[in-house]
Amino acid sequence: MDALTLDQVSVFLAVVEHGSFSAAARVLNRAQSAVTYVVQKLEEQVDTPLFDRTQYRPTLTDAGRALLPQARRIVEAVGAFRAQARSIAGGLEPELALAVSSLFPMPILAEALRAFREHLPTVTTRIFVESVSGVGRLVETDICPLGISATFALQSELLRKVSLMDVDLVMVASATHPLARRPGKLSPEVLRDHVQLVLTDRTTPHDTRDYGVYATQTWRLADLSAKHALLIAGLGFGGMPLHLVENDLHAGTLVRLELTEWEGADRPPSVPVCATWRADKPLGPAARWMMEHLVEITHRPALTG
Repeated sequence: MDALTLDQVSVFLAVVEHGSFSAAARVLNRAQSAVTYVVQKLEEQVDTPLFDRTQYRPTLTDAGRALLPQARRIVEAVGAFRAQARSIAGGLEPELALAVSSLFPMPILAEALRAFREHLPTVTTRIFVESVSGVGRLVETDICPLGISATFALQSELLRKVSLMDVDLVMVASATHPLARRPGKLSPEVLRDHVQLVLTDRTTPHDTRDYGVYATQTWRLADLSAKHALLIAGLGFGGMPLHLVENDLHAGTLVRLELTEWEGADRPPSVPVCATWRADKPLGPAARWMMEHLVEITHRPALTG
């Protein structure tokens, strides 16, 4: 089988597709004898007849039918290999590494990735989901050319930013939590006496910067889904992106806590989210396409209004 060639497989498929050696020869612009010879050499390679030649037109043998799907996959794989090689030679990244804040709505990311796959099918993706400052670090250290981050978490002047959307936050607790049973709005003094679940960085768990923390005692988690699970279990109260807890609020599993003040404001905060990349490293074609498509999706009236 060492002498098996792509040409042999392609000629085999041409005979199958066009129904005869003569028809395949016309399409391939070859002599019929040359097509017949290539197929014969392929049959010698696999050590079994692929066509029954006893009829007016050649028909596939059982072996030919069994090997046909594999032959098609070989040609498709080589075509994909060539397409990706041409794209890479033209400057297209072979892979897009994307750092994404856990606050960002995953259905929007999935929509963007679906369009990305259709537009740039040869580019693979690697997704890092991070909390708080993790996105900025991955972009700064050049692990990811593009990030989606909470804007407040990006302090470096090395990074460029473009606004995507605001993510609404709500304070919640389990329906079984004592705070859920208190009437009226809750003051910071009341919250101070209960455990608050706080999202923290995975790489810098002892970072002292806090956003929206009211309680004296905190439990810190570097994973938003774990925080969600512990909130439902009634182990504390905490802030969550509204889009992640809407179903729980409707079902009554979680209860929205109304506060007398939100760090000096009279309403729950929203977190501006942006796309970010290094100012000294221009985005490649794939990363630039993704950034522009994210801007297009998130600036639709239904999302911005």
